[in-house]
Amino acid sequence: MEGEERVEFKPIPARDLLVEILSTSELMIDLAYASALFNDEDLAQNVVELSEKVDRLCHQLAMIIAIAARDKEDAEAMLGLWVLASNSDKMSDAATDVAYTVLRGLGTPRIASEAFEEVEERIGRYNLNENSILVGKTPKELALEGKIGVDIIALRRGEEWIFNPSDVVLA
Repeated sequence: MEGEERVEFKPIPARDLLVEILSTSELMIDLAYASALFNDEDLAQNVVELSEKVDRLCHQLAMIIAIAARDKEDAEAMLGLWVLASNSDKMSDAATDVAYTVLRGLGTPRIASEAFEEVEERIGRYNLNENSILVGKTPKELALEGKIGVDIIALRRGEEWIFNPSDVVLA
């Protein structure tokens, strides 16, 4: 496997790996959508990096499944985990393809732009004013998703991106 990074085995519960794979893939879809919508190369690059993380996690899960399967029944029981992880990996690959269109300067096709306008879920970019009532609170404390249907998927502080910032104090 020339050119591929070797994944070292770590004894992590399969459930934890699967949750991380699923949540990272879901985040990647949102970020890829935002990178295309705003033609943001920085966001697109983050999607590519997250794709590498999903690949490593999937390799970890494959090793854990291989070690855990002692017989035919174990293998059949583990198959569902692998199918979920594999499908999430495919979603992350699709998100990466979207990110590469941004990184290669191909722009967003008109039909995709029109499709973005039709989706229920909206993505926006907002700058937080220092006098905002949100300053000093975490997204989890604000519970905006339950109150007004807004989910903060990323924060940017200078050049740094923070993903899934539920416990990060807004400043």
